[in-house]
Amino acid sequence: MARSKQQDVWEFFGELLKEHREAAGLSQGELGRRVFVSGAYIGLFEQGIRKPQLDVAKRIDEVLQTGGIFERTWRKLINKSPYASYFQAAAELEDMATKICEFESTAIPGLLQTPAYARAVVHASNPLATDDYVEETVKGRLDRSAILRDATRPMYWVILHEAVLRIPVGGPAVMAEQLDHLVVQARNRVALIQVLPFAAGAYPQMGKPLKLMEFEDAPPTAYTEAVYSGNLLDDPAVVKRAQATYDLLRAAALSPEVPLTLIESAAEDHRRCTPTT
Repeated sequence: MARSKQQDVWEFFGELLKEHREAAGLSQGELGRRVFVSGAYIGLFEQGIRKPQLDVAKRIDEVLQTGGIFERTWRKLINKSPYASYFQAAAELEDMATKICEFESTAIPGLLQTPAYARAVVHASNPLATDDYVEETVKGRLDRSAILRDATRPMYWVILHEAVLRIPVGGPAVMAEQLDHLVVQARNRVALIQVLPFAAGAYPQMGKPLKLMEFEDAPPTAYTEAVYSGNLLDDPAVVKRAQATYDLLRAAALSPEVPLTLIESAAEDHRRCTPTT
C-alpha cells in the first residue's frame, strides 16, 4: 500500500520514543501505565502505526523527563501536515486502512470529490482565502484519494444521505460532474455506494459524519467530526457502538444496485439547471 507522506517522520518519532523509554529502563507496559494508555499502544506509537494525542505526548515528556522534546516534535509534525490539525491523524490512518466505511449527510466525502467540487467546498468555508491557499488545500484533499488508485486499495464503503445528491455545491455543472464521478467510481468497483433516501426519515448519527477504519495489524478506529474539531476514537467499546450505528445506517439505505440510477437521475436534474450559453 502507498505510504503516507509523513509516515517516515512518525516512525522517527517512534524510534525516538523507544530510545528514551529504554534509556529510562521502562517496558512498554510500564510507560503505558504512567501515561494512561496500554503498553500495546506504546508499541504502536514506537512502530509509527498510531500517532499519540498531544496530551499523551506531554505526559511522555513528563514521565521520561525529556524537556518537552515529544511535545515539540508532535507540534512540528502536525504543522507540516496539509490537513486541518483535528483531521490530520485520521488522514494518516486512511493510508494504512484495509477497509474504510464512511457516512456523510451533507457533502461528498473527500476521497470521492472532484477538483471543482473540492474547490467549491474550500471556498465556502474560506471566502477570503488566497488562491494559493485554496489550491494547496484542494491538492491535499485530492492527494488523499490516491489510496483508491493503489493496487492494494482499501475496501471502501460509502453511505450518502440523499440530501448530498441534491445540494448544488459549486453550481449545477460542478454538481453534475461530481455525481458522474460517483457513478464511475461505483461502476469501476472502486467504492461501494449506498444512498439513505429522504423516505427513511430519522436515522442514526443525524447531521454528523462517521468514518470507520480497519487495519491489518492494529485495532479499528472510528472518526467523527463537529465544527472545527474531530474525534478519533479507538476505545474498543466506543468503536463497537460506532460500528453498530453504521450497521443501522446500512440497513436503512437503499440496496447497492438502486443508488446508481438515483445518482444518475440527480446528475441529469442538475444538468437541466445548468445555464446555456
